[in-house]
Amino acid sequence: MRLDHLSYAVGPDGLEGTTSRLSALLGESFLDGGVHPRFGTINRVLPLRGGIYVEVVAVLDHPASDKVPFGQAVRDRSAAGGGWLGWVVAVDDITPIERRLERLAVQGNRHRPDGFELRWKQIGVKGLQADPQLPFVVQWEVDGDDHPSSGSSGDLRLCALEIAGDPARVEKWLGEPALAALEDVSVQWVAPHGTPGVIAAHFQTADGTIRI
Repeated sequence: MRLDHLSYAVGPDGLEGTTSRLSALLGESFLDGGVHPRFGTINRVLPLRGGIYVEVVAVLDHPASDKVPFGQAVRDRSAAGGGWLGWVVAVDDITPIERRLERLAVQGNRHRPDGFELRWKQIGVKGLQADPQLPFVVQWEVDGDDHPSSGSSGDLRLCALEIAGDPARVEKWLGEPALAALEDVSVQWVAPHGTPGVIAAHFQTADGTIRI
């Protein structure tokens, strides 16, 4: 189990405005990720060092965004002003997670602008909706060279997270220590005062550390 990516829901300035603002802070440009047809969403991605990436995601005018949990989660976070939606961990085999949660993973896919279809299975978005400190889990069905983190051209990396929540709660959800999944990323757990979840991410950039 390892940290895979962070999701950031667009704010009032929309997909273009949100990605432009984050790009200016981080000194790197986001890539056009494409459409999630099953979820009614669209994203831009920024590869980081260490096999991690950041996605900025927005809902489309599509029925799926109202019916599917991921689309609902993005819509709700954007309606609240946007910001960090959650964190995502990857596993090589999602079957043990399915057994423990007693439900099946759902199929996810995204068509990149070059026409290539990224495919994965995911589980736990409903948990994220109910308790945003909880990550959801993915199992990729593509080669490593096609993972969204591939192609990182600089030294930009995620170095720390601030999460409002309880690591014991997250460990129970994941079935293993939360810090093990986060590997080299430093985590500051703070008591939630309001909604739990990712408060901020710290990135090491060419110009120093940036907190978003």
